[in-house]
Amino acid sequence: MVHFYFCSCAVSMAGVRVSVVTGANKGVGLAVVRALCKQFQGDVYLTARNPKLGKEAVQALNNEGLSPLFHQLDITDQTSIQALRGFLKEKYGGLDVLINNAGFGFRAGNIIPFATQAETTLKINYFGTRDVSNELLPLIKPNGRVVNVSSMVSHTALAKCSNELKEKFRSDTITEDELTKLMEKFLEDAKNGDYLEKGWPNTNYGVSKIGVTVLSKIQARQLEETRKGEGIILNACCPGWVRTDLTGPEAPKSPDEGAETPVYLALLPTGVESPYGELVHEKEVVPW
Repeated sequence: MVHFYFCSCAVSMAGVRVSVVTGANKGVGLAVVRALCKQFQGDVYLTARNPKLGKEAVQALNNEGLSPLFHQLDITDQTSIQALRGFLKEKYGGLDVLINNAGFGFRAGNIIPFATQAETTLKINYFGTRDVSNELLPLIKPNGRVVNVSSMVSHTALAKCSNELKEKFRSDTITEDELTKLMEKFLEDAKNGDYLEKGWPNTNYGVSKIGVTVLSKIQARQLEETRKGEGIILNACCPGWVRTDLTGPEAPKSPDEGAETPVYLALLPTGVESPYGELVHEKEVVPW
């Protein structure tokens, strides 16, 4: 007797290269997806927290003759992150390019208390980026590229920190746990209203992006230690002052111009060794 077995699992595309952009339904993220659709040889996933907005963004790029794919991702929801991880592992056997673009900032002049702003901003920009990285970095294939979208505001905020905090944030041996404790300490000091006295700058967005920049340096160091020789490159970058919902119409750069540095880092050719573990702005390394 002949037995037939039917498998309902997703078709494996392990030989196909794949890139993922977080927070990509608008602004710089959408522009990064647009550029990758034109320049990356493989599948490009536009992810967004809201499936409706994500699919509308995909449709808009379809109308431009481009073919991104969509997957839901809320970087503050562990279940959502793990669903994306499982999908990528099953369908592609890993991930070639990860651009951690999802981020948030309050508009200047809003009346929301500083501590509340700090909690919301760090939850997304630091903790969300950290959680996505912890789930997806193990999937990065040899010669993969990882880009964490930070900001030059991290650099200016660092300059306004106390000498003690500067030393910690510039340490070559700081661990992810130590960095997370510093981010939690900022939230605690913000809640208590004495964050300025404790040496913090007066910008929750800036502190969140210090977190992203330093996290990137830690991740690059860990990759060097655990996956040396695999050709994986990880950097942080600043897209520049871009016209988005956050910055408004006065900013000098279009989203497509803002996408240039993240895409440059995402497509660094095989065999290059630098930049590595750096903060990059206008395709140039910014000394930390």
